[in-house]
Amino acid sequence: MSLTKTESVAEIKARNKQLIQDVLSVYPEKTAKRRAKHLNVHEAGKSDCGVKSNIKSVPGVMTIRGCAYAGSKGVVWGPIKDMIHISHGPVGCGQYSWAARRNYYIGTTGIDTFVTMQFTSDFQEKDIVFGGDKKLAKIMDEIQELFPLNNGITVQSECPIGLIGDDIEAVSKVKSKEYGGKTIVPVRCEGFRGVSQSLGHHIANDAVRDWVFDKLDPNAAPRFEPSPYDVAIIGDYNIGGDAWSSRILLEEMGLRVIAQWSGDGSLAELEATPKAKLNVLHCYRSMNYISRHMEEKFGIPWCEYNFFGPSKIAESLRKIAGFFDDKIKEGAERVIAKYQPLMDAVIAKYRPRLEGKTVMLFVGGLRPRHVIGAYEDLGMNVVGTGYEFGHNDDYQRTTHYVKDGTLIYDDVTGYEFEKFVEKIQPDLVGSGVKEKYVFQKMGVPFRQMHSWDYSGPYHGYDGFGIFARDMDMAINSPVWSLTKAPWKS
Repeated sequence: MSLTKTESVAEIKARNKQLIQDVLSVYPEKTAKRRAKHLNVHEAGKSDCGVKSNIKSVPGVMTIRGCAYAGSKGVVWGPIKDMIHISHGPVGCGQYSWAARRNYYIGTTGIDTFVTMQFTSDFQEKDIVFGGDKKLAKIMDEIQELFPLNNGITVQSECPIGLIGDDIEAVSKVKSKEYGGKTIVPVRCEGFRGVSQSLGHHIANDAVRDWVFDKLDPNAAPRFEPSPYDVAIIGDYNIGGDAWSSRILLEEMGLRVIAQWSGDGSLAELEATPKAKLNVLHCYRSMNYISRHMEEKFGIPWCEYNFFGPSKIAESLRKIAGFFDDKIKEGAERVIAKYQPLMDAVIAKYRPRLEGKTVMLFVGGLRPRHVIGAYEDLGMNVVGTGYEFGHNDDYQRTTHYVKDGTLIYDDVTGYEFEKFVEKIQPDLVGSGVKEKYVFQKMGVPFRQMHSWDYSGPYHGYDGFGIFARDMDMAINSPVWSLTKAPWKS
């Protein structure tokens, strides 16, 4: 059942549909019926991928998802560098999320930036019994004394906080007033909320709306002189420097980036964003909520963009330029022309080594669809893809990227993913750290596509060269000649 170069689309579809049935056959009837809704084969011309999504995972079946706390603290709020983010609850969540992603930033850690530091209220049994409001207030006082240059505080609630009913909003209001109006944001992101980290993104976006935007004084003197070319980068967490490589291109085409959300971002940048002329949105899943809010309240249009691979970069630069005048449109063409020779050289070097190689993806956020174009620029073919916590609109957007017959899997279980890889036998798997060592032990080349396997950036023209090198290094490493996949034994 392995993929061959001579298979027709019809044969691939039939093969993948049978594979889904084979995987489901090992489950109890009720479980199989539920999981069947999350697995499908893409049919060209359809407006969605035909899978159910954003549904609670099946108990007892291993899932790779995170929780609402992970979506808020680990993704949206955590990278904001000049605020201190308190993990309010037992130490475990804070320890696990500490420095988990490579959100690069400029600043001096412990002085004016705090991204890689961990602050926790370290709940004990007595705090569960008697409540932690007084402890939270004391922690805030200590933070003010130890780190006087912090520009704000967030309270990231862990599960026990919602269960015992701590009033983090009241504590935040009292302390904000006591500290002369300092921004203190209570975030109700208890892990049990929702079905995955996705609701944590939404909750974090709403916290920005309620505790940052709604507190702005419309009559206050502007902090900067607005220009007609102001834009904000939304939904880029600067993994390995991604936001910087994106910002370079936007500024080279004549735009002014006034905010980054939230990699290398600051509270002042959040506050400045309502002055932007356009919000450019990279991670739709995590930041579409606040983008829609700014469009409704402040009249700021937004557009999605994709800076993975030269084809999508050029398409996105032209799309963004379309919101501005001829000066910016000419700037976009100038940037595309400037970097084309570099891209031609990268493709000339790596495409002969990667042409025809197959890839299976299973990642979060935007990557299951956005990186497809970059692989195709290298002559590679994505034969399976899916999201950990995608929604229906993510899968609708995916139809614009995937080919007819592509295997689609939502919230894929460990068993399903292993079987899919075993039968399809791709040349590369791109997923997360939880899957990395499973597939490497199976003898399958792997790239960790949540945080670029400690490499990066992958965004922008500079990033594409690194992306191509890393994929070649993974697939063509001589180490794979020293191990055998189970199906080759």
